[in-house]
Amino acid sequence: MVLDFKPQGIYCPAGDFFIDPWRPVDRALITHGHADHARPGHARYLSTDIAAPVMHHRLGDIRLDTIQYGETRQIGDATVSFHPAGHVPGSAQIRVEVAGEVWVVAGDYKTSADALSTPFEPVPCHAFITECTFGLPVFSWPSEEDAAHQINSWWASNAADGKFSLLGAYSLGKAQRVLSLLAPDIDPILTHGAVENTNAVLRAQGIPLPDTTHVTPDLTPKDHQGALIIAPPGALGSTWARRFRPASTSFASGWMRMRGVRRRRAVDRGFVISDHADWAGLNSAIAATGAEKVFVTHGYTDIFARWLTEQGYDADVVPTEFTGETLDAQEDET
Repeated sequence: MVLDFKPQGIYCPAGDFFIDPWRPVDRALITHGHADHARPGHARYLSTDIAAPVMHHRLGDIRLDTIQYGETRQIGDATVSFHPAGHVPGSAQIRVEVAGEVWVVAGDYKTSADALSTPFEPVPCHAFITECTFGLPVFSWPSEEDAAHQINSWWASNAADGKFSLLGAYSLGKAQRVLSLLAPDIDPILTHGAVENTNAVLRAQGIPLPDTTHVTPDLTPKDHQGALIIAPPGALGSTWARRFRPASTSFASGWMRMRGVRRRRAVDRGFVISDHADWAGLNSAIAATGAEKVFVTHGYTDIFARWLTEQGYDADVVPTEFTGETLDAQEDET
């Protein structure tokens, strides 16, 4: 096997490295900067050059080497390259070749293009390790244009009624994705510190985002009537958010496709926006690899693996500590 599954994570014996390990190891190749994939404690890290600033922001002064998309690197007897995953800026699929056999670890990925991330590129391989966070047919994402129209119309209606628009979005990836969808006339845009800190990192890399105002303790809400406010989902019901009244609340997530989840989140609106592949995206990505062997991880694993088996793939479930886009909002996840 090119890759093996160890207690620490996904392991390459030929190169003596791990991919997105969840326990401390000597050498870790990292697909992207979300906390369930990029963890502290490793001796050495390798990520894309685009992901590196967020890695340093979240993990501090780590020993981090970088690689560009498509660049090859020889590590022991393994040839490694990183390829666009379309999930968040700098996210990558990791291709590992040993003695002519190619395996790809997809990490988290999205097949539809957005304004922030380098678009997903299928990587031909013999074996493909895929997430299936949204591995049910019910999950189908609207176009970027439709999502933008829904958010912008919601804000305009709230502003006309004298309400704030409070929108929950994860601080890395989702918040910036929402920002990229906003109409130019939306003003002001206020942000929670977790969102604004990540904005600053991405802006410093040259990633364009609209102007935002950090909500500090001395900010006076009445001076920002009709504002759109972006915060981690966990902050929506907090004292931090209660200063903005009256307000309409919303949550941006692929889980908003399910009406019961919208009720559970107790928000006024749910916007179906995800940085993961939907059902069609998962199936098209797997088909495009040409892989005969597929390992399924984090999500509707048993159901999706059974579906793939019915389609003629050799599919197995691999338990991992990756979480994808969780039902219960966690700021550091996707």
